[in-house]
Amino acid sequence: MHAVVLVGGFGTRLRPLTLATPKPLLPIANLPLLERLMASLARGGVTNAVLSLGFKPEPFLRAFPSNSCAGVKLTYAVEDRPLDTAGAIGFAARHAGIHKRGETFLVANGDVLTDLDVSGLVAFHKSTKAQATIHLTPVEDSSQYGVVETDSQGRVLRFVEKPSPGQTTSRNVNGGTYIFESSALDRMPGVAPMSIERETFPEIVKEGQLFGFATNDYWIDAGRPDSYVRANIDLLQRKSIHKVEAICSDSQIAKSATITQSVVGRGCKVGENAQILGSVLLEGATIDDNAIVINSAVMGHIGSFAQVNDCLIGVDGEVRSGAVLRDAKVPDAS
Repeated sequence: MHAVVLVGGFGTRLRPLTLATPKPLLPIANLPLLERLMASLARGGVTNAVLSLGFKPEPFLRAFPSNSCAGVKLTYAVEDRPLDTAGAIGFAARHAGIHKRGETFLVANGDVLTDLDVSGLVAFHKSTKAQATIHLTPVEDSSQYGVVETDSQGRVLRFVEKPSPGQTTSRNVNGGTYIFESSALDRMPGVAPMSIERETFPEIVKEGQLFGFATNDYWIDAGRPDSYVRANIDLLQRKSIHKVEAICSDSQIAKSATITQSVVGRGCKVGENAQILGSVLLEGATIDDNAIVINSAVMGHIGSFAQVNDCLIGVDGEVRSGAVLRDAKVPDAS
């Protein structure tokens, strides 16, 4: 099976981390998010994937020089202008020849980390003979999402954007993994910007050809600062289909330092009496003596006796000794 993987976003919400590393290549428990996604797709029968990119593919070519990731063969479709979701899918699918082969194919959002059984999603899709199927996942607070309502067979009835209390009883939202028949590409020419959520899906709903497959599998959108850090920490605390490396063996951690429910990448240095709590230290990060890092992601340097809480520190980020930062980005990349 072929997959189209949407990795063309600019990673604005995760700046300054994404100034140095494209969002899909940021590590989750010391393995790139994209590699974790590909491993899940491979388990579900995906053999080939085309990465839909809005910018140059060089970082991905360097990361996967054999054009293979987790056993999935990679190709690249690079847009010359932003095409939005449906536009990107149409463009990338044609680039991979999916339209000509007339095959069922999968689409995955490159921001998502999930334990979804892809083969189960595919089987459900084929059983309904639908043109398209969306993976649905429940959320506690549906007012922050676009909610999907379905009937008892899973047929999608309508989308409710950020519903107010009493507007819907559904808590299921779009999980960012889809199965399409190639005929759906007639709705996505791939030559101009088009939204799958606002244009393509509503069209398919009108014809009764869109179904939803709801599961309670672990699911997180790792593309936001809080959820990126949480996705890392979650893998340390739960059973998962994914392998986990919490602390890289070549990191240098002082004996008096405290590392609690945190991830430490390659080549990191953590000084005497430093405290790292619920945080991610990416490759090469340096934490000086007596510094405190809480609920943060760090690529750069934290000075001695500094305290950072809910922060993103980029590769060029310098937090001076004794500084106290909360909800900050260093350098400020807004």
